Amino acid sequence: MNIDSHTFLLGMQYLGAGLAAIGCIGGGVGIGTVTGKAVEAIGRQPESASKVMPTMIMGLAFAEVTSLYALFVAIMLLFVK
Repeated sequence: MNIDSHTFLLGMQYLGAGLAAIGCIGGGVGIGTVTGKAVEAIGRQPESASKVMPTMIMGLAFAEVTSLYALFVAIMLLFVK
């Protein structure tokens, strides 16, 4: 099989972008875990809601940022030559 270097690099670029996009799954899993545990904690002790909610929101923000970084890397791999 004879592949020129341009075709090989293009294929590796698409493969890298696909693998980087898989990183977006981690954000979804993280957000689900954080929210589930926060709801569980508030269900056990409703008076702790004022302390749990700000911490949960910070955790959600950090989980979402990792997904955005993965998406940014995937887009950069696809469109920057």
